[in-house]
Amino acid sequence: MVTLEQLISLGVALAIGLLIGIERGWQQRASQEGERIAGIRTFGLIGLLGGLGGLLADHFNAYVLGLMFIGVAGVVTVAYLVNLPREKDIGITSLIAALLTFVLGAMATLGHIFIAAAAAVSTTVLLGMKPVLHGWLRKLEKQDLHAALKLLLITIVVLPILPNRGYGPWEAVNPYEIWWMVVLIAGLSFSGYITMKAVGAEKGVMLTAVLAGLVSSTALTLYFARLSRTEAGLDRLLAPGILLACSTVFPRILLVASIINTSVFSSLVAPLTVMTVITILPVIFLRRLGPAGNLPARSLLIKNPFQLKFALLFGVLLAAIILIGRAIREFMGETGIYMLAAISGVMDVDAITLTLSRMSLDDLPITLTATGIVIAGAVNTLLKAALAGAIGSSRVRRQVILPLAFAAGTGLVAAWMF
Repeated sequence: MVTLEQLISLGVALAIGLLIGIERGWQQRASQEGERIAGIRTFGLIGLLGGLGGLLADHFNAYVLGLMFIGVAGVVTVAYLVNLPREKDIGITSLIAALLTFVLGAMATLGHIFIAAAAAVSTTVLLGMKPVLHGWLRKLEKQDLHAALKLLLITIVVLPILPNRGYGPWEAVNPYEIWWMVVLIAGLSFSGYITMKAVGAEKGVMLTAVLAGLVSSTALTLYFARLSRTEAGLDRLLAPGILLACSTVFPRILLVASIINTSVFSSLVAPLTVMTVITILPVIFLRRLGPAGNLPARSLLIKNPFQLKFALLFGVLLAAIILIGRAIREFMGETGIYMLAAISGVMDVDAITLTLSRMSLDDLPITLTATGIVIAGAVNTLLKAALAGAIGSSRVRRQVILPLAFAAGTGLVAAWMF
């Protein structure tokens, strides 16, 4: 007896084939009838055939499904080879998509409907993004690819072999935890950098400011401040660009701290949200006063954030701050933690955020942790305000210093109140 559930799963298998077939048919819509390896009808039938194969395998034997897959693979491959001499594109994307359609159709009738449907949608999106993906690849440079491989190396190869135990005084230095935090920061910064390179500065100052701010808001502030003295036409855009880049620091701090210790989130969300809102509000106002514009043709001077030597240096800095933080906690108490947070905020807000969040997993109170992190973020914000004021044009000084200083002060008050 055929059940309703089987009919529904067959319908899903057919829908999967039609979905992928629509995308493939649209991509090859200029081809004449019979010149395509497979169109919407063929993909729909392949999905349905996979669904029937799944039902037969469930009723008889899994070998049935395997033999059907081999048969479909053979037919599609022959069709590809026959069309190859008259095709300018020798890619095998449609061939692989057809085989994947058969597999997803089979999964739908073998009890994995939702996984098959999700995979089909993901496949269709990926197939349709060919121009976008190729455009991104053309914008990436050789050193960017090498940096990505190195990041995978320190994540997949190095991290698992490090000892996961404490060393030194108070057993405060844990190589595995420190390197994991290095990977976390490097991954976040590198993701923002790659996205920025892929999108390109020609998309506009504001989008560039957000993406570059995720990599290094300090570097972006310096660059935009210098640019404000030489590019008069962009003067109205660079000040809100600096503010927007600086606003990305606070959600980043919240994310990093919460990854290390989720309990910190509730104490940090209020002050960091206040600081973010105060920094972004002037951007909305200033954008209404100035026209849209793009950066100069030369590339944005934000360097690749991931290099092995900088990862090692950040790891050493992180280990030192962790050790100093533990010593200060033992001998100076809360005041020492606040002093360390203020000093560290001048150098790197990520290191002290990671350190205090990690210490809160042991014996550091959550309120003390949150206040210390906000102090570091406030000091870092004031530093960027000073840099913009010292290097930027008069317009940048007027429009940047006050909002950043107010955000820092309000964040400190909010941290004390909440």
